[in-house]
Amino acid sequence: MKTYKVGIIGAGWIAHKMAQTLIKMKGVEAYAIASRSMDKAKEFANQYNIPVAYDSYEALADDANIDLVYIATPHSHHFQQAIMCLEKGKALLCEKAFTANARQAEQVLNLAKEKHIFVTEAMWIRFMPLYHKLVELVKNGTIGKPHTITANLGYTMLGKERLMKPELAGGALLDVGIYPLNFTAMVFGSDIVSTTSVCTKLDTGVDAQSSITQVFTDERMAVLNTSMLAHTDRMGVVSGDKGCIIVDNINNPQKLTVENGDFQIVAEYKAPEQITGYEYQVTAAIEAMEKGEIETPYMPHSETLRMMKMMDALRYEWGCKFPGE
Repeated sequence: MKTYKVGIIGAGWIAHKMAQTLIKMKGVEAYAIASRSMDKAKEFANQYNIPVAYDSYEALADDANIDLVYIATPHSHHFQQAIMCLEKGKALLCEKAFTANARQAEQVLNLAKEKHIFVTEAMWIRFMPLYHKLVELVKNGTIGKPHTITANLGYTMLGKERLMKPELAGGALLDVGIYPLNFTAMVFGSDIVSTTSVCTKLDTGVDAQSSITQVFTDERMAVLNTSMLAHTDRMGVVSGDKGCIIVDNINNPQKLTVENGDFQIVAEYKAPEQITGYEYQVTAAIEAMEKGEIETPYMPHSETLRMMKMMDALRYEWGCKFPGE
């Protein structure tokens, strides 16, 4: 298999995390970085020995040597950058949230299908081996019949511009709320009967904290909490009639703990040693590209679109709109 050259659009902290991942992987090369500032791009390139630096996202997308583009900019920029890259024939790994809303996501995915170019959302938890183990345990009846999920994710993030401003598609939901929603989707699927939710908002109009309750078929229920104001325990729990499985951190799980009906620990499963956890999504993208596929089964286009529609509906209920919506 050839070495896949990856170009990174954006030079923020999440781009750094991807660069740290790529330089330790086999079969891939951190080949190019693009920032709006050449000084910043060169500084980034020097830090990770990346051969090429651009001060234009378009220039990176025009580079014929690049096999895969990783988009690491704020949510509000994903749509235009994804369309641009696809028009130039570039395969994409686009950070979550995939776009600002479902309408944009649908346009990107339709263009990928039209041009038969690989695209996936970099929802890293969907690709993690320990999450695949969680799903296996639930399906195998380890905790009996599953009935309830509780999950939360919150960090103190006030002051981060991209989260504060509607014009940057800010708010807690698209940044961290997407994790408990995906966590639940992996375990309970998509058969949602009803959703109720409440949120508090910042003065800028974006959601700051929320509580979401989803009722599924077969009387299953998920209660999910998200915050950009509070530092939460990040735990997720899947409960059945014979026990529960505790996930230590739904954002990057390192351990699953299985308890029986008497609250005794009967098993523990630890995540394999990882670089950063980002390597799994890169590997999945390359595997799909090697097969000539335009999506990966770990995060299919249908799930990306369903998640975007779900978050659109939540924001509509809360009165949290982005410019142009």
